Amino acid sequence: MLKGIHPALSPELLKILAEMGHGDELVLSDAHFPAHQLHHKVIRADGLGVDTLLKAISPLFEFDAYVEAPLIMMQAVEGDSLDPSVEERYLNAIRSSVGNVPNLTRIDRFAFYDRAKQAYAVVISGETAKYGNIIIKKGVTPLV
Repeated sequence: MLKGIHPALSPELLKILAEMGHGDELVLSDAHFPAHQLHHKVIRADGLGVDTLLKAISPLFEFDAYVEAPLIMMQAVEGDSLDPSVEERYLNAIRSSVGNVPNLTRIDRFAFYDRAKQAYAVVISGETAKYGNIIIKKGVTPLV
């Protein structure tokens, strides 16, 4: 156990966060996401909601300031609907950790899958909310 590190962050996930460079993306997926089909680097975070992971990661992670939206979520498939409380939970988790929230955009389901294939890694959470996936894009960590 480390001081100041949220207990939801496993050693494996901390390693991934440290390895990522600016512009790299991390997928925080819901429990239904086809992570192993899409990516070779998959980390399990069973039992944790994506909001918990965002709250834990945000203080350690600089969101990319050089793109319009460093947060990307999946649009609902035609004929389906989104639960707005999912996005609200995610943004509130970030806000409660770092005080501000970067811009978020939504993209088509298959565009999201294509982007996930190019991500640095995928974290499968225990999130059960429909369309509960989010991609976060890492920025340049400022010097302290």
